[in-house]
Amino acid sequence: MTISPAKTSLANMTVGHKGKVVGFKDSGKAYRKKLLAMGLTKGTEFTINRLAPMGDPVEIVVRGYNLSLRKQEAAVLLVEGV
Repeated sequence: MTISPAKTSLANMTVGHKGKVVGFKDSGKAYRKKLLAMGLTKGTEFTINRLAPMGDPVEIVVRGYNLSLRKQEAAVLLVEGV
């Protein structure tokens, strides 16, 4: 399965997909600073590493480390497949 290059939410991607951060949803201002501090800046590439059985949290590999994000945080990121 491939992800189209159109903008989507990180929460909509599945294990093994690679993507790139293209921005943040306007409704996620509470999480924006936190995500930026974790290295999720525009243009950063990542790979979906694992999903918990209920889909929360999602683990991504970004900038050489594993990062777990809650579903609410992941939904704020706008990404595109690469």
